Amino acid sequence: MQPMPDYSLSVSEELKSLTASGSLQTDLAQMQVAKCLDRVLSTLKQKRPAAKASALGWLFAAKKKPSEKVKGLYIYGSVGRGKTMLMDMFFEMAPCAKKRRAHFHEFMADVHNRIAAHRLKLKNGETKQADPIPVVAGALYDEAELLCFDEFTVTDIADAMILSRLFSELFRRGCVLVATSNVEPKNLYMDGLNRSLFLPFLDLLATHVDVVSLDSPTDYRMEKVDSLPVYLTPLDERADMAMDASWTQALHGRKAKPLELPMKGRSIHVPLAADRLARFSFADLCEKPLGAADFLAISERFDAIFLDHVPLLGPDKRNQIKRFIILIDTLYDHAVRLYVSAAAMPANLLTHARGTEGFEFDRTVSRLFEMRSAEYLALHQERRAAE
Repeated sequence: MQPMPDYSLSVSEELKSLTASGSLQTDLAQMQVAKCLDRVLSTLKQKRPAAKASALGWLFAAKKKPSEKVKGLYIYGSVGRGKTMLMDMFFEMAPCAKKRRAHFHEFMADVHNRIAAHRLKLKNGETKQADPIPVVAGALYDEAELLCFDEFTVTDIADAMILSRLFSELFRRGCVLVATSNVEPKNLYMDGLNRSLFLPFLDLLATHVDVVSLDSPTDYRMEKVDSLPVYLTPLDERADMAMDASWTQALHGRKAKPLELPMKGRSIHVPLAADRLARFSFADLCEKPLGAADFLAISERFDAIFLDHVPLLGPDKRNQIKRFIILIDTLYDHAVRLYVSAAAMPANLLTHARGTEGFEFDRTVSRLFEMRSAEYLALHQERRAAE
């Protein structure tokens, strides 16, 4: 059995502890947001049912007035300011038996899949409920009374059109929402198609969450990640230790966990992910039946990738070579920051250069070198600033 979380802790206390130990820098903006998260924690704790002291506990509990609904929190600010780190702390401490933490786009993909499944049941005569939204919302609430979203952003008209109705149902049931975003609510789905149909969701959001800005002057993610070594060779214990140390430094206190990145009817397994940072091995990406669409999804979801254990690429690895070429092309085209441990320098990875494959790998070598340059880093910064 896993140990029960210590619900007596607060985000502020955890932040102070990490600052005192030297793990984090003192940041007043982060502390202000931590206090807002503590307010949500405190209200959730008050809402928890007390342990019954006797066999008649249920009788006295039944006479209590129903608790007020808990108001959630919407945290917005520029990338790299610590929003995800604070969310990690909050989610771990939240005293809810049923809680869910997800990237917003992944959550909405799940919602659309559930809606499609309900409509299929309706078509097959398995249900008479024509409207799928109440059914889907009910199922979601049964699974999680607390929803925590990373990177709340609305770009898809299909999402925009159902958010108001979906969250009306979720909030009515008592669902609590805590979210992080790069934009304040009023700028969500800005200039989107039929945005007027989305505006009721903003009114709903204003009623059920407090909005707070995390405007720390320091981009910790850039400060930590951009100074790291980006290509380590040869593959030995020192390279592994250096990659592990760089990964820990890049996390900057965040907790990395496995993630399933949804694709159409399936998912891509991400061994470790935190915010927009992910870590894979060469085998994870190039020895599995993945293609350009998969690498595109990865490049759109993450803006920094750690790639471990790229081997020497001989004639027996034709499929792996092709995938590696496509992977590097895709990451390069999307200005994704790449950190690699490899058996050799890029020019020496391909042991037998033959025909078209050799020409294509020449481009891969060139891009691997360019992805270590200051110019590429500038493109990476521009991409992140535009998000």
